[in-house]
Amino acid sequence: MNQQHLALAQDVAVRCHEEALDLLRTLARIPAPSHHEERRARFVRDWMSANALEGAYIDEATNVICPVCDDGTCDLTVFAAHLDVVFPDTDELPLSEHDGRLFAPGVGDDTANLVALLIAARELRKLDPAAASRMLVVANSCEEGLGNLKGTRQLFATYGSRIKRFYSFDLYLPGCVDEAVGSYRWRIHVKTQGGHSFKDYGLPNAVERLCALIGELYALPFPEGALCTRNVGTITGGSTINAIASQAEATFEFRSTSDEALRELAAGLARVIERHRSDTVDIELESLGERPASSGQSEQLRRMTEVSLDVIRSVTGEEPVCAPASTDANIPLSQGIAANTLGAIRGGLLHTRDEWVDAQSLKEGIAVALGIMLEQGTLDS
Repeated sequence: MNQQHLALAQDVAVRCHEEALDLLRTLARIPAPSHHEERRARFVRDWMSANALEGAYIDEATNVICPVCDDGTCDLTVFAAHLDVVFPDTDELPLSEHDGRLFAPGVGDDTANLVALLIAARELRKLDPAAASRMLVVANSCEEGLGNLKGTRQLFATYGSRIKRFYSFDLYLPGCVDEAVGSYRWRIHVKTQGGHSFKDYGLPNAVERLCALIGELYALPFPEGALCTRNVGTITGGSTINAIASQAEATFEFRSTSDEALRELAAGLARVIERHRSDTVDIELESLGERPASSGQSEQLRRMTEVSLDVIRSVTGEEPVCAPASTDANIPLSQGIAANTLGAIRGGLLHTRDEWVDAQSLKEGIAVALGIMLEQGTLDS
């Protein structure tokens, strides 16, 4: 990494650390469930407008987008972090601090990463207006759960082929994601007539039929050559202990680094369901969303990742950790657009109400985010 860029990034990180912590304390309290990020979006838009990131607006998908000095024609690099948290709360989220840690639902995933992005983007605007003119700063919606990457999909629908590179800040230091894990998700509904548990014994039981179906889904062989997983997330059904269940449903997903493997597994699921259908057992399959996997590695992606790893290494002094994941970068990676997702904080217990971040680690995160922005010239040369 360019040593002048490193020194600038680290200086900014130290100078802005307390401001960043105050911003994190405010943002972390604002509820932002997927599909309902409006309050947090308004706050971020107003913060951008007050902090030299003029032109910020909220689009139809509740993304906050700031096209810094955009002339409407140049190629763009996106720097994004998601607004939403995994929890459905609509009241103010609880925040506490002790032993150098901040605790709140969603405080790390993705609120602290968003703070690092905002501070870094503002400071880049001051340090290198020319570089800033080629970037979109995005606080996007609907990354979590069944948000189905709605915000990032809308971003690409709006800016399309002008986007040449995409960075999202998510997860933990010193991580870097350059391979997308795709997913297919469904709700499986099973319906039967039901009846009395003794008098009508022998009639199909919707809960039992659903469990048998799930057992077969877990027995499906995984395609060779791709990392694959499966998971039944929830099961509900029945009404009382002495009634044959007339309805049951489950949520189920396959994940893989290969779209071809996902299609093969989806075909297997369809065959299993068809085997379990009968005149007395009705089964409906409801799609809950699909996330695409990577379309493959490219030289552009390889060079981009090398720069990202170099920045992480230079800032943290640690060897970066590369692993596939499901993030907003799935959308560009599936389209052959170079994309990385980088962690900008240290913490733990994500997706729990006890999630925490190390307050001091935000210095490293700001330095990584700003360092990545400053190093873009090495990719344009």
